[in-house]
Amino acid sequence: MKELAISLSRMLLSWLAIQTFVTLAFLWTLRTHRRNSLPDEQLPKTAVILCLRGSDPFLANCLESLLQQNYPQYDLKIIIDHREDPAWKIATETIASLGATNVQISPLSIRRYNCSLKCSSIVQAVSELDESYKIVAFVDADAVVHPNWLRELVSPLADPKVGATTGNRWYLPTGKYWGSLVRYFWNSSAVVQMSLYRIPWGGSLALKTEVIHETELLERWARSYTDDTMIRRVLANYGFKVKFVPSLLILNREECDLPRLFDWTKRQMLSSRLYHPQWWAVIADALQTVLLPNLLLMLSIAALWTQQWDAAALAFTSYSSYIVALLLLAIALEIGVTPIIRHNTKVKTKLSPATIVRMLFGIPLTHWFYGFALTLSFGMSKVSWRGVTYQIKGPWHIRLIEYRPYQSLDQPIDSKVSL
Repeated sequence: MKELAISLSRMLLSWLAIQTFVTLAFLWTLRTHRRNSLPDEQLPKTAVILCLRGSDPFLANCLESLLQQNYPQYDLKIIIDHREDPAWKIATETIASLGATNVQISPLSIRRYNCSLKCSSIVQAVSELDESYKIVAFVDADAVVHPNWLRELVSPLADPKVGATTGNRWYLPTGKYWGSLVRYFWNSSAVVQMSLYRIPWGGSLALKTEVIHETELLERWARSYTDDTMIRRVLANYGFKVKFVPSLLILNREECDLPRLFDWTKRQMLSSRLYHPQWWAVIADALQTVLLPNLLLMLSIAALWTQQWDAAALAFTSYSSYIVALLLLAIALEIGVTPIIRHNTKVKTKLSPATIVRMLFGIPLTHWFYGFALTLSFGMSKVSWRGVTYQIKGPWHIRLIEYRPYQSLDQPIDSKVSL
């Protein structure tokens, strides 16, 4: 049993070295990035598309931030699932309070039954644009962006080889729910991986209009469950790159409890399984991140039960050291991201000793939670979200099988909890 403990410990140490290298490379990207903005006369006319179903906790803040962009020519196109949707009232009131004129609200006119509602909304919004819009930007309702967001998102598209630009979201580790902490760890790892694989996030994304049409993305969206994960592979087939813009890490202050997080995580894993260009790498990462340390933990318990003290001590020490090392990497990531978040939002985040202790216990909880959610996602053939149910038979075989308009009664009791 001691030999097995030594073997597993060496494998875990090797995997930790890889994780450390990738994390340091990401931190170097953050540190060396310089915000780059084109002058007004070089910024093309842009359409910003926001698709809504339900009133997200910070929707009003999101709309205010989108309508106060430091950008010369842009229009906000809002597609809302239904006129009775609570998002409609929030949107109209917010627009009226700001006196904005560069915004248009439309209901989803054609509810397609072979793709998601969001993809239906995207197809509708993009199809209605005239030729004057050279860039199409997409944003989610959970993104409260800074005034230069659109300028920084569009500027790198001046490179003819860049077909899309993207940012990503960043959560706080200080939420009151354990679900918020688990999501924080899961997302911080996902941000690093998405940067590595150049997987865009649809909540902060821009594409050249000509690239959308040249790569036939509209036709793909019209048959897809999700809008963003497939983009890197599609663009690569036509010689275009996806560029990650570190200054567009956007703080998300929503809370999340464990039950809602479980459904959310399974949906994320389903999207990756369907469209991620290196899905096998996601599985390999999960096996080594979740399975290896927990094998050592179980081995230490078994060794204790059989009174093999040396094996138990070695296995538990390796497991504990790995968890502490991951905590240090998480702290390093938080320190690296904090200057960007503070510059964008003026929100000051601080890791107190109590938060760090909570994070230490949150890491193994995240591993167990993630492993369970990933395992169950393999058998998913149906997805239910905000009163809508889809049947999933394959990446391009999606069927909307149940629909009802979203109601205010569907909102969580806690106004800051995400859906």
